[in-house]
Amino acid sequence: MKARDYDRRNDQIAALLQNTIEQLGPELVANPQLAEVLNRMVDDQLQKYDASQNGKGAPADGGLADLIGFGKDATTDLGDARVSSGVVDYDDTVRSERILASADLYYLYMHERLGVFRVIDKLQELFQAGTLRISSGEGAYGLYRFDKHNILRYHKRERMRAYRRVFGYTTVDPGPGARPNPQFHGLFSHFIGEAAKYWRDKRISEVIRERATDPTFGSIAIVRRSGLDLRNNLKNSSYGYINVLRVETSQALAECFKILESSDVRAQFGADNAWELIELVLWQYFHESVHASTMNRMAVAGREIIRWLAEPFVLQKNRSEFEALLLRIAEYAEEWISSEEGMRVSRPTPPPRQVYMPGAPPSGMRREPIIGRPRGMMPGPKMMG
Repeated sequence: MKARDYDRRNDQIAALLQNTIEQLGPELVANPQLAEVLNRMVDDQLQKYDASQNGKGAPADGGLADLIGFGKDATTDLGDARVSSGVVDYDDTVRSERILASADLYYLYMHERLGVFRVIDKLQELFQAGTLRISSGEGAYGLYRFDKHNILRYHKRERMRAYRRVFGYTTVDPGPGARPNPQFHGLFSHFIGEAAKYWRDKRISEVIRERATDPTFGSIAIVRRSGLDLRNNLKNSSYGYINVLRVETSQALAECFKILESSDVRAQFGADNAWELIELVLWQYFHESVHASTMNRMAVAGREIIRWLAEPFVLQKNRSEFEALLLRIAEYAEEWISSEEGMRVSRPTPPPRQVYMPGAPPSGMRREPIIGRPRGMMPGPKMMG
């Protein structure tokens, strides 16, 4: 497109909007959403026109020869030179594959931190030592197969390095040539907070606004910017073996819960389900009580929030459509915030019963009986008389 036509088009758009707003003055006061509809229609038409003109009739040199005056057909006026309307937006080129992998990795990290794999390792140790009174049940066979599969899987060190590199969590070395991502948690918390705040403002505005057609109070731009910052951070830190590791570790996690749900293993600890078994083993052998329910819900909520960012929802500019899409993670954001605050201000409740503490018996001499025994040989029975 020529520079003169490009400038004229922008001036015409501005004049069109100005005249339309002047003519719709009373209607805009009665229905403020008309302004949003008008601007969206103009933007849609411009995008369609730019897409139809993209590369159409452009010379091989992009118009450089005309601009500097080469050739007999060179332009004599700067307004006749070609000008570009722009390039593809950065945020439109992000692929969802690595963001989805990061979402699943966050889910796995929360269960790793909860202690699921430590519990399975302890059950493996007890099974190999013969301490567990199981031999041929579903749990026994599952522990055997898990041990054999574990040889081929990524080990704990590789998992910890992945958490360190993608989320900045754990304190291990991220590996040769790798670097941690300490910015993730701040960006993640900021986005969750802004999404929850936007939805709170929306609920308040629905109560106190004068008309149902009035726009809500929340700022889409703040939520979008915080979401894009988080998405770009994950995009740049999730290369490498992250995708295959989350697939492999998710299979291992499912196999762990299959073992924990087996009746023969649960019977050894008197547990009703897998989660109760995790709490009992951690309390009995590691002397730890964990926020099992809280961390599991944080894992689910965090995964859904990051999955939402993998889709183009955050690029939506229409307020009503953006709010409809944001509703998908609004409650997850509130749940994550309340769970995180609860973990900071309270301690987890240990299992409601005493458990066997393994170890050597207490030292000390045996108490003497209350009735003393005579020392020496006991008297024999009377044979006669």
